[in-house]
Amino acid sequence: MSIKGPVLMYGAGREARSTLAFLKETAPNEQVDVVVDTGQADLPGTQQVPTESLAAAIRDKKYRLIVRSAGVSIYKSDLVAARAAGIEITTNINLWAAYKRNDAITIAITGTKGKSTTAKLIFTTLKQAGLDAGLGGNIGVPPLDLPPCTHAVLELSSFQTADMDFNLDFIGITSLFPEHLDWHGTEENYFSDKLNILRRKRPYCCALNPQVVERSCLPQPPNGLVRALADLSPDFQSRLLKQVAASRLKGDHNAQNAILAARLCLGVGVSEENILEGIAAFEPLPHRLQEVQLGGKTFVNDSIATNPEATKAAVAAYPEGKVALILGGYDRAQKYGGLVANLKNSTLSQVWFLPDTGHRILSEIGTGNTPFTCHKAGSLEHLFEQLATNPDQFETLVLSPGAPSFNQFRNFERRGETFLELARKHFT
Repeated sequence: MSIKGPVLMYGAGREARSTLAFLKETAPNEQVDVVVDTGQADLPGTQQVPTESLAAAIRDKKYRLIVRSAGVSIYKSDLVAARAAGIEITTNINLWAAYKRNDAITIAITGTKGKSTTAKLIFTTLKQAGLDAGLGGNIGVPPLDLPPCTHAVLELSSFQTADMDFNLDFIGITSLFPEHLDWHGTEENYFSDKLNILRRKRPYCCALNPQVVERSCLPQPPNGLVRALADLSPDFQSRLLKQVAASRLKGDHNAQNAILAARLCLGVGVSEENILEGIAAFEPLPHRLQEVQLGGKTFVNDSIATNPEATKAAVAAYPEGKVALILGGYDRAQKYGGLVANLKNSTLSQVWFLPDTGHRILSEIGTGNTPFTCHKAGSLEHLFEQLATNPDQFETLVLSPGAPSFNQFRNFERRGETFLELARKHFT
């Protein structure tokens, strides 16, 4: 199968650069254009086309193929029109499956939260077992950049599962809560797009965390295609949970994720002992309950927490001591009623509320009848300046915003880096 141009790439970030390198390798003589919603596309060898010309280009069928970057919604009007016009739309991950997967056993992990940690834990365990494993997807390595391997572990966002068109060997789902409604448009679309991962055409093995099993939105694939992986034996689960407690996996939610990872690894053929070794060897990913010790205090960078359920899990992971929580970020109209109720029953000593959602949550909570003190801040810099004047007011400081970063930072990574930079500045 060959790629025929002209090709239009929609998006110009990390994944687009990966896609462009692939296109130049496999179809070096084809024209490649790029379009972005804002700004300039820095992709050498391409021609940027203005967004206002896109509707006419689609109407005239100027392009034979459109490659959508994951962050570009399938519901964008231009892409809807392109599909209606019969123009093929694909993605980095679909190109990987068509051109580079070969015969790799593929284990795909998705979920609203916990998917990155679970995917990396599976990858670590497979490596401990001596298997030739690769790790990619939403975890920071575009699938087309994966080196050849016998076992591919993919961490997939709803942006990637929405229109994925290839079969999988193993599927794990960590959790399901509404998120990314600005991309999907509705909760119904979010769940349908996320769970499109289950709508395959060949048999696969599947493991779901308990919270997922309870969701009424689960599609019902033909029973002949799905083999549910067995639960762990009571003895092995007991040993596994002891290993988790001694590891760097924090919180009850990660204990559930470790069980899910173990079920999938057993399905692949990994031994129980290798699974325990994988848990012991696991190194947490940055920005996911990442602990840093400074000046006798613990600073927890959980900047990846862009939804309220992730923040609830972070609060539950630190039930003891004088714990302060930093909350708030970009407002994409998420519902925070459940988090407010959770906070009111927590053991937190104080909560710092940042713009924009933090200020909205503070107005919902009010300043009375809370087990913690409430502090309103305009920025992380402002917050740390105030904390430094009275360092005895906390022992553990948790950044778990429950919202995206875009109102003050370009991405969650930069927000987490700033948090740790300020911690080092003020507490070392």
